[in-house]
Amino acid sequence: MTEEKNCQSCPSTTCAAKGRLTGESEDHFRERQEIARRLCEIRHKALVLSGKGGVGKSTVAANLAAALARRGLKTGLLDIDLHGPSIPKLLGLEGEGLTADGKQIIPAAYGENLKVVSIGFMLQSPDDAVIWRGPLKMGVIKQFLKDVAWGSLDWLVVDSPPGTGDEPLSICQLIQDADVAIIVTTPQQVAVTDVRKCITFCRKLDLPVLGVVENMSGFVCPHCGQRSEPFGSGGGERMAAEMGVPFLGRIPLDPAVMASGEAGKPFALSDGESAAAFNAVVQKLVAQE
Repeated sequence: MTEEKNCQSCPSTTCAAKGRLTGESEDHFRERQEIARRLCEIRHKALVLSGKGGVGKSTVAANLAAALARRGLKTGLLDIDLHGPSIPKLLGLEGEGLTADGKQIIPAAYGENLKVVSIGFMLQSPDDAVIWRGPLKMGVIKQFLKDVAWGSLDWLVVDSPPGTGDEPLSICQLIQDADVAIIVTTPQQVAVTDVRKCITFCRKLDLPVLGVVENMSGFVCPHCGQRSEPFGSGGGERMAAEMGVPFLGRIPLDPAVMASGEAGKPFALSDGESAAAFNAVVQKLVAQE
């Protein structure tokens, strides 16, 4: 089945490729069509967001995608954190590049069921800085959606940069039928305050919030077993209750999580308390199908 036929047979009456908007240029209409055709082949889309940097959002996105793929689900991971693309490192794909097949971009592969795209694959050196203004960043995000050969996927997981600026807004506007947002925070008040804004952002864009993940929540000493809370505990759960969104669970501050990220091996694929806590979050996501 060709992309054109696939698009025309789409049951959605609000598909972006169905009709041209009043006053819309031909180039813009064709661009919307191309994006819509790609997205028609993807059953579910999940956006991983945070209101603040440094809360482990990319770690959650990478492990979420890897856990979905391990369940046999065809999964894509799109990294649009253009100024801090850490997905290649977290999945052990540093040094990989994106190839082209005609007009299509071929994603990098992690195992059998996971396709990955990141600006990190396009940099000559990990030390290179992406110094771009808004229009250029918007153009790259569009290209990742319309020119990447995602193929037929069960899930597309999007690792969005922190905050509520250009990149998160762009991806929400371009993926108008996103299924859910997963919000990541740490327990302390300074993070929770910013994450509240992220939930408000989702509501203004009519993006359903699956729930809040509280990362770095408590630390159990691997030597003595004593539990401490360097970042506090429960702040994310209280905030979720106050904002009227589900609480998905706590991921402990675990040296094994840090080590797995450094080694490029998702911790969700291993055993232990952190992996069990994270896979409980994954189960709530797949229950949406």
